[in-house]
Formats: sequence, structure tokens, C-alpha cells
Amino acid sequence: MFDLTFTLSHESIALLLFASMGMLMLTGQRVFAAIGFVGAVAAVFLWGTGGSQMAFNASITLMKWFPMITLPLFIYMGYMLSETGIANDLYRMFHVWMGPLPGGLAIGTVVLMVAISAMNGLSVAGMAIGATIAMPEMLKRGYDKRMVTGVIQAGSSLGIMMPPSVVLVLYGMIARQPVSNLWMAGIGPALMFAVMLIGYIVIRCKLNPKMGPALPKEELAAISPKEKRRLLWAGLLPLAIIFSVTGAFMTGITSLVESSAVGALVATLAALVKRRLNARVMRVVLVQTLSVSCMFMWVIMAALCFSSVFDGLGAVHAIKKLFLEGWHLSPWGVLIVMQLSYLLMGMFLDDTAMLVIVAPLYIPLVKSLGFDPIWYGVLYTITCQIAYMTPPFGYNLFLMKAMAPKGVSLADIYSSIVPMVIIMVVGLILVMLFPDIAMYLPRTFL
Repeated sequence: MFDLTFTLSHESIALLLFASMGMLMLTGQRVFAAIGFVGAVAAVFLWGTGGSQMAFNASITLMKWFPMITLPLFIYMGYMLSETGIANDLYRMFHVWMGPLPGGLAIGTVVLMVAISAMNGLSVAGMAIGATIAMPEMLKRGYDKRMVTGVIQAGSSLGIMMPPSVVLVLYGMIARQPVSNLWMAGIGPALMFAVMLIGYIVIRCKLNPKMGPALPKEELAAISPKEKRRLLWAGLLPLAIIFSVTGAFMTGITSLVESSAVGALVATLAALVKRRLNARVMRVVLVQTLSVSCMFMWVIMAALCFSSVFDGLGAVHAIKKLFLEGWHLSPWGVLIVMQLSYLLMGMFLDDTAMLVIVAPLYIPLVKSLGFDPIWYGVLYTITCQIAYMTPPFGYNLFLMKAMAPKGVSLADIYSSIVPMVIIMVVGLILVMLFPDIAMYLPRTFL
């Protein structure tokens, strides 16, 4: 067996692996296929026939991760609430109760995004509901399309920070950190970003009321008090589901896995009670759940194989030596370079790919520099939010283009994210400068 270690340094091998993986991704290969193939082939070339066991060991490690059970259950819960229209009831409530305010529908949309995030843990569901339900309503009532487009993109990205964030679950698995602490740490920054977005809407509509006109008095008068109360109760059901999941977990009544099971069960019972569960809905929910869950599992398994190769090469020590001795960076300088690298990768990769490729290298370095890995997990998710909206291949940009009504061009979508990215960057800096924004809740209640 030819041994590359005789001709190349460990640093050169690491660069070659990244270059090979990047080339495969440029050909259009799926993320897990590119990562797993490069990892498995490199293992065989570097360590001979024994290296072929790395991919097998990665699959066994994945199957032994008990928290993996939570992923399909949380994903099922989110799709059940979305497909049965229960989440739509929440928007209708905000539409009626907040519509009289200038920019009220946009403010209600941000609140809706926070609620959807707490039900789903993914950004896709919030984007789908915002683009297909909230956006047409706002455009019909004369809201500025660029402001609306930007608010929906930014609001939907909160899904990866609010419990039950699937991304934070994955981060907890890779970083070996308690998911409960990560969820708690994500709540403060997520609410801060929601307040910042609402503040942006209020200020913009105050300066120019035409950006977000209030609902006409005639339309409001046509809604009876009885209908308003009915909508209020209908909108409270999704909130009750949220608290049944996250509340029970945060108070210690249920474990993480039990909470995911409770959420899936309660969502199904709610659909049954409202008589919206049928064979078609169940089929769509199960197919979507299986598709997304399998995607996550393949990516994690490929990443475990790839990171095992890096561990064997001592790449973590090489990166630390490069940052501290080669570039003479301070610990905070290293942290900033890490965030910049995530922003760069986020222009081409999704959050899961970034996490599984780089996190196994960065997390040990973060710990050795004295930073809290829980706090760093929050920084990572914030950076992912920014990367979701940055060209050329921002994830949310193309989702919005695919879902937006006619009349919303790609140029509108690209220009709409400028103020949103500024808000996100300011929020990231605030969390870096004031770690208690993220760490107060886990330190106080856990």
C-alpha cells in the first residue's frame, strides 16, 4: 500500500483533502457523498487496509447516539403542524390582532417565525409559511416587497437557534455538549434578534408609513369580536404545543428524547382534534420526515469518518500552530478568523455541511483557548444565520426565490438582505462582547 505520509506533510495532506472535497462538491455531488468518499479513500491510502474500518466505525458510532432519536421526531412534529395548517392559525391570529398597527403584519410575521422556530427547529418551515401565507397578504395590502422579503428571510433563520433547534442538537453531538444548555443559550440571542427585527420594522414604518400600512378600518370592523376570540383560541393551540415540548424539557419533567416524543404525539393529537389529519397529510408528513432525517444521518456519518482522518493526522494541532505561531493571532483573533471562515463557507454550503466539516477541528481549539463551547455553539448558529442570506449561494436566497409570488425578482431578494445582514452582524458582535446574552439562562436555570 502506497503511503502518502512519506511524501507529503500532514498539513499538505489536510489541504489536499479539503481541495478534493471542494472539487467533488463543485461537480454537484451531494454533501455526504463528497465528505464520506474523500474520508474513506484517504483512510485507506494513509493507514492501509485497517483504515477501511473508519467508515464502518463511524456508522456504528452514529447508531449508538441515543439523542439521534430526537431528530426524526422533532422534524415530524414540525411538518405535522405545517401540513395540517395549525401553524397557519397562528398567523391568522397575528393578522387580526396586530394588523391595526403600522407595519403590524410584518411584526406579526416576525413573532410567527419565532413561534414556528420553537415548533420545528428548522428554518425551512418558517420560510415556507412566511413566503406562501404571510408574504402574499402583506404585498396585497401595499407593504414594501423588499422589506417584507428581508424580514421573512431573517425571521425564518431564527429556527436554528430556538429550541428544539436541530442544528444545536447536531452541534451538541459533535461537541459532546448538553443539548439542554445549548437550547437555553440560544433563546436569549434569538429573542434579541427578534426584537431587533421588530425595531427595524417600527422605525422604517414610522419614517415612511407607506412601507407597512395598517389594515383598513373597514376590514377590521368586518371582523366580529366573536371571530377575534375564536382566532385567539385557535392561535393559542400552537403555543400550547410549544410549551408542552420545550417547557417540560426545560423544567426537567421530561428528557430530551421524551420531549421529542411528546411533541410528535401532541402535534398528531391536535391534528386529529381539529379534524385535519387524513391519509394524504400523513403520507406527506412521513415522506418529508424520512427524507430530511436520512439526509441528516448520512451527513453525520460521513462527517464522523472525515473527522476521524483529521484526528489521525493531528490537524487540530496543526491549525492551532498555524493560528497562534504562524499568524501570531490572539485567542480573540483566532475566534474572529473562525467566524469569517464560516461566513465564507456559508456562501457555498448549508449549515449542516459547515458544521460537520469544520466543527471537529475548531471545537477542540476553542476549548484549548479557554472559550466556553456552549457560547461558541451560539456564535456558530448566528454566523450560519448570516451565511444563509449572503450571496452568491445563500440558502435562504434561493428558497425565497422558489417560494415568492410573481413580481418579486432575484434582484429584490438580494437587495432586501442588506439591512438584515447588518442587523445580524451587530447582533453577533453583541453576543461576542457580552456573552451573558447567551449564557445567562443556562447558568441561572441549569
